[in-house]
Amino acid sequence: MKISSNKKARYEYDIIDKYEAGIVLSGSEVKSIRSRQVSLQDSFCKIENNELYVHNMHIADYAFTKYYRSDSKRKRKLLMHSNEIKKIAVKTIQRGMVLVPIEIYFNERGICKLQVALGKSRKKYDKRELIKKRDLDREQQNI
Repeated sequence: MKISSNKKARYEYDIIDKYEAGIVLSGSEVKSIRSRQVSLQDSFCKIENNELYVHNMHIADYAFTKYYRSDSKRKRKLLMHSNEIKKIAVKTIQRGMVLVPIEIYFNERGICKLQVALGKSRKKYDKRELIKKRDLDREQQNI
């Protein structure tokens, strides 16, 4: 079940590879995500000490919790195999690519997952061409 997606990342970057990662969350954060109070805008992933973290992912405080209040934009650890993280680290360092969260969802077993993409930033003229192509496609569909 798809919860939220990062449309801006798909516009800003050419997506090369996609990976699925679990997220370390508290109970109230899971409830907030289930009620769709999450935003992936301006979020990014970083590899620190051979561990993958997502920064600036906003998860609102759950309205009905009494005791536990967390920072809504704290960095959260992502769960992936260490060999996958090493491969991603090599690609980001050597080729100048960026790791961006694309989508957050619950899988068929009810576990919260984050889809992370390895992308290369688009140039300004590439973005203009993308907009022109999209406009032409809309005009053809209307006709």
